[in-house]
Amino acid sequence: MPPQMKLSAITLDCSDPLALAAFYQQATGLEPHPKSNADFAGLNHEDGLFIGFQRVDDYRAPRWPDQTVPQQFHLDFDVDDLDEAEAWLLDLGASKPEYQPNEDRWRVLIDPAGHPFCLTAKGRSRSE
Repeated sequence: MPPQMKLSAITLDCSDPLALAAFYQQATGLEPHPKSNADFAGLNHEDGLFIGFQRVDDYRAPRWPDQTVPQQFHLDFDVDDLDEAEAWLLDLGASKPEYQPNEDRWRVLIDPAGHPFCLTAKGRSRSE
């Protein structure tokens, strides 16, 4: 049986995480994450979903609907076992980039279309 995956976070690239988090906090009423900072800010939803905003050097905003600069975001999934989930997803066609910023807490994988997504050890967020 495949590992259970629960969508736990959506993270948007941006040039100013605190400003973008403030906008969405005002728009949605979600609570700011207490460890938000200039590099990574977040909002918490009562159901556990986390919306993150990560600073990207030389950020270029998406051009909608023109795809000259496509949308930037990635999905995070909570998993019980990082190794098991990673192996299963690699078998499904995902790939694993060489750079892994914190492999014991989360894994970055690439979907078949080239979009990055993260596996997070259940109960631990990327912002911890």
